[in-house]
Amino acid sequence: MRLEVAAVIPAYNEAKNIGRVLAPLRGCSELSQVIVVSDGSTDQTAAVARKMGAQVIELPKNKGKGAAVMAGVAATTAEVILLLDADLIGLTAQHVKTLLEPIFTQEAMMTIGCFSGGRLATDLSQHMAPKLNGQRAIRRELLVAHPELAQSGYGFEVVMNRLAQVNRYKVVWVDLPHLSQVLKEEKLGLARGVAARMRMYWQILRALVTVKLQ
Repeated sequence: MRLEVAAVIPAYNEAKNIGRVLAPLRGCSELSQVIVVSDGSTDQTAAVARKMGAQVIELPKNKGKGAAVMAGVAATTAEVILLLDADLIGLTAQHVKTLLEPIFTQEAMMTIGCFSGGRLATDLSQHMAPKLNGQRAIRRELLVAHPELAQSGYGFEVVMNRLAQVNRYKVVWVDLPHLSQVLKEEKLGLARGVAARMRMYWQILRALVTVKLQ
């Protein structure tokens, strides 16, 4: 019997981008649920997501990526969680299938996507820090066993990587061709975008030091 899959998409002020991510998910037979967690957004992220047919959770204030992801996980009983960023460019149903297949065949407990052949900026960023990619499929039990992930902020991915290493979870990397995402500098302008990127890196470093693995 095919495992139930819920897509969980944390989003903060992504009204301009979220529709582009949700559109290809409508035709994915692998998905039983699509959940958008609006992480204290002040724009129309939640309204756009609802219009696209997604289940929407609205957090009253911005709590960070880790908390948003775990709020989405708590809203479903699906055995597999598909994590997608809200600002992707070029997402297709095939990308979803590629991320899920090693989970369905029990080859992996977690898959991590790797961008290739997309935009030069995101391809370069991917090659410099591949372990930060947010496109993943994860067995639900791995997430609910580690509630500390809610405190990880933008460090969610690196903490999840460490948990996989410590607990010897099977991980498979998959290629996601022609997929990329909108850079923070494009969303916010150069100065604000760079500042937001620095905050993200700080949260990643802080999570590695402060989040205590259970």
